Amino acid sequence: MLKIKEYVKVKDLEEAYLLNQKKTACVLGGMVWLKMGNRNISTAIDLSGLDLDMIEETEEEFRIGAMTSLRTLETHKGLDGYTQGAVKESLRHIVGVQFRNCATVGGSIFGRFGFSDVLTMFLAMDSYVELYKGGIVPLEDFAKKKPDRDILVRVIVKKRPIKTVYLSQRNSSTDFPVLTCCVGLFADGEARAVVGACPQRAGLVQDEQGILKDFCSKDLKAQEQAAVSFAQYAKERVKTGGNMRASKEYRSHLVGVLVKRALLAAGGMDNGN
Repeated sequence: MLKIKEYVKVKDLEEAYLLNQKKTACVLGGMVWLKMGNRNISTAIDLSGLDLDMIEETEEEFRIGAMTSLRTLETHKGLDGYTQGAVKESLRHIVGVQFRNCATVGGSIFGRFGFSDVLTMFLAMDSYVELYKGGIVPLEDFAKKKPDRDILVRVIVKKRPIKTVYLSQRNSSTDFPVLTCCVGLFADGEARAVVGACPQRAGLVQDEQGILKDFCSKDLKAQEQAAVSFAQYAKERVKTGGNMRASKEYRSHLVGVLVKRALLAAGGMDNGN
């Protein structure tokens, strides 16, 4: 059960930050993840009055406010076009439309949940988080950090030309994922492969051997060979575990399957943005 002693709708980020320095305080977001556990909150901090529930698009980037709902993210035409449908695919299985109307981008990213489709998807792009005190930080670095008392203001995605594919395996269509995978192939030759729900939080599979270098410029046979090699490479490096949804062995098998499938699908796209 969720118990809240005091509720404060803050007037600015400074007020939110000061209130959040108490360990028993909590930024609410959409509250959908909070309701899943038992917690006593001394001060519930509501950011809904700070105009952080919108997506701003410029020629260089997307600026996604922390209070933006997952449904708004899912239906944004700019993001859908930029990612060739990968954003929509990463969100459509999350419980249901009513749930996604409440759940926020900030809550999904700040929580760093192991099952997070949202974190997996954003990590494959050139993404950053803007923190009130910490400034702008690469999402990859933020995802590795332990939660602190800062306030997540927005997520920023740089509009580098990219081919993006998102895949997940689920036991049922709206269940938490057994495994998530997102691949981003940039026009400049950089390739990112992300695996999540292992069941640990998502992380990049670092291509230390350069297997995917200039993947998009390869012919189909060379892409197939590189995808097979990198899938095996990822399978050997991603640490998996077992829980009620899947065994360690099954997840390890899925790492290879989904990484290969996503790479070949992305490599087969006509053009990045």
